[in-house]
Amino acid sequence: MANSCIVGLQWGDEGKGKIIDALTEEYDIIVRYQGGANAGHTVIVDGKKFVMHLIPSGVLHPGKCCVIGNGVVLDIEQLLLEIDELKAAGVEIGGNLFISDGAHIVFPYHKLIDSLSEKQKGDDKIGTTGRGIGPCYVDKMGRTGIRAGDLYFDDYFKERLKSILDHKNTMLTKVYNVDPLSFDEIYDKYRNFAEKIKPYVCDSVDLLNDSLKHNKSIMFEGAQGALLDVDFGTYPFTTSSNATVCGAPAGTGVSPKQIHRVIGIMKAYTTRVGSGPFPTEIEGELGLEIQNKGGEFGATTGRPRRCGWFDAIAVRHAAMINGADSAVVTKLDVLDGQKTLKVCVGYKSGSKMYSRFPTCLSAFTECEPIYEEYPGWDEDTSNITDKKSLPKNASAYINTLEILTGIKVELVSVGPDRKQLFEY
Repeated sequence: MANSCIVGLQWGDEGKGKIIDALTEEYDIIVRYQGGANAGHTVIVDGKKFVMHLIPSGVLHPGKCCVIGNGVVLDIEQLLLEIDELKAAGVEIGGNLFISDGAHIVFPYHKLIDSLSEKQKGDDKIGTTGRGIGPCYVDKMGRTGIRAGDLYFDDYFKERLKSILDHKNTMLTKVYNVDPLSFDEIYDKYRNFAEKIKPYVCDSVDLLNDSLKHNKSIMFEGAQGALLDVDFGTYPFTTSSNATVCGAPAGTGVSPKQIHRVIGIMKAYTTRVGSGPFPTEIEGELGLEIQNKGGEFGATTGRPRRCGWFDAIAVRHAAMINGADSAVVTKLDVLDGQKTLKVCVGYKSGSKMYSRFPTCLSAFTECEPIYEEYPGWDEDTSNITDKKSLPKNASAYINTLEILTGIKVELVSVGPDRKQLFEY
């Protein structure tokens, strides 16, 4: 069977959680391959809201196998909270959840250094979620991390944690002028955590590849969005991992040859959380109107999202590096009632024109959008269930996005609920 990867084509928050939930029935296994508890995948089923930060969004479907891959940085405290919340809501968590023994663990010092570093940067802050994601990936790349499987070799874990914490405490006291963290408290807490997650921890690389041998189908679930990818996004205002399809093989141990289809998710407009360049950002009353109507507040932090017009240059860049085969447009209903819609078709900086997404931040921050305008529609699209019922101008708008981005739209979402989705 064909395996697919779901990726965001903007700066995250495109509605991936809902789409993954909607497509889960077609797959046997759903696997998260990067990011951590900085993700917030929201799914609404019959008016009931679920927010998954670490557990794959397919968990709401009984009988589906959900895997947290080795490319994820794991906040065990958040995971246990998530498990408890889902169980309390009647969602099965047991033999359907697997955690890679190669996933790096987020510790209290990661979170503390994350928040202190952001505070120290002042106006130059990245705008992280403060969940310790970046510092954990730094330790992974610096070969000073601790992985899930390490927690079950007590002498090794104790020795490694002590060595790492000695270094971190030197940084905390000498660089950030704060009190050191207690080894005993962290060690005892994480030994207890280790026992609680032990039933889920496994060799996920072997699990996934063995499943493929038995013709099981996999959906690879990305977090954040392509424009936040550490290599291909608006660096340094990015996340700390590869949020594109490029991260899926490394974050799961599955060969890239096993990814047969890439589905890109994009909002009918654009949003961004935190700092960083955003050429199509709408200032003032209209931006706030879209923000409130679209419920544009972070599922992880609650921070308001910056809102702007659709950026076709950015999405075309994201579609290219992901090799997107098709796209899903979300939140089309948020644009109901807008008399005129703008779409960015290029950038200009002084006398220089850009038809491609600039790599360098210095060039990108100086860019101004070049817009084309299209007529909006007055009709309410939130109850529409098929393509034929869409307002003429709404269909024309989607068709325009297809042409400008070079990708075919296969699904359209017109509201937060699982049922507010139809084929295009």
